[in-house]
Amino acid sequence: MRSEKEKMLAGELYNAADEELVSEREHARNLLYEFNHTRPGEKEKRQEIIKQLIVAKDSFYIEAPFNCDYGYNIEVGDNFYANYGCIILDVNKVSIGDNVLLAPNVQIYTAAHPIDPFERLTGKEFAKPVSIGDNVWIGGEAIICPGVKIGNNVTIGAGSVVTKDIPDNVVAVGNPCRVIRRI
Repeated sequence: MRSEKEKMLAGELYNAADEELVSEREHARNLLYEFNHTRPGEKEKRQEIIKQLIVAKDSFYIEAPFNCDYGYNIEVGDNFYANYGCIILDVNKVSIGDNVLLAPNVQIYTAAHPIDPFERLTGKEFAKPVSIGDNVWIGGEAIICPGVKIGNNVTIGAGSVVTKDIPDNVVAVGNPCRVIRRI
């Protein structure tokens, strides 16, 4: 029989109130509290804390405040930067490439809930992975929805809600987000 965590990572319905998952989220929240309450000049301390949460290829920087569910499902490439107020609900994998910039208040969601109201009332949820390619800039207040893949060399306009995959080498904006031109 598979654990709730295994179901979660497989994109199946799972119970988020599972003891192991609750404990892992609590661990992440404690680290995030520490991270978000460091002084601005304590850059080394911030990096030490955040490295306990996320998997990073090489150089990266995340401004406080930052929030996530688990942290261990987030992988960032080299030269990653997330501005203030970033939220990543990493119930499933979030893969971010090299040279990616997130403007303030970008939100990346992998968590989702059943559409059927009776199924939703069971308290179970599911998640779909999110993938962001290399050389991507995501504008302020943009929302990336579960299961979305954003290609390489993409600019996502501020305030966009990305509900579908975005191909390589484009500028995409809007709600819902759509390609407005090729680069």
